[in-house]
Amino acid sequence: MIKEGDKAPEFTLEASSGETVSLSDFRGKVVVLYFYPKDMTPGCTTQACDFRDVHGDFEKLGAVVLGVSRDPVKSHEKFVSKHELPFLLLSDPDARVCEAYGVFKEKNMYGRKVMGIERSTFLIDPEGTVAKVWRKVKVKGHVQEVLEEVRKLSE
Repeated sequence: MIKEGDKAPEFTLEASSGETVSLSDFRGKVVVLYFYPKDMTPGCTTQACDFRDVHGDFEKLGAVVLGVSRDPVKSHEKFVSKHELPFLLLSDPDARVCEAYGVFKEKNMYGRKVMGIERSTFLIDPEGTVAKVWRKVKVKGHVQEVLEEVRKLSE
């Protein structure tokens, strides 16, 4: 289980832009890495739009926002286009990165046990260390909380 103070696990994933992106590409910047269950679902859409609406504030602080789900790149492209998301969504189809960050969990869906992503956010400092972890995220108010932590880290 990844916790504050740990080195953030390195990864390379395909992005909604069609390029391949590695965590190390952002060394020297603050990274907001958020994991979400599924493109186009109500909670995930709200969360993505909340990040979109304050994206300029993250940029001013020199922070990069990256979203990760198991959806394929094509789904991410549609999600980005439909909601005009100004940040990259990364595709983790085999849940390898989700497992590395400890967010791939057993969940109850309609009385059945299934494996899925537990909505989580990791704030990674410019040196690649996990500065803050949010697990079992509730969407309402979350992005503002993350923005406040980015401000503290950028001071």
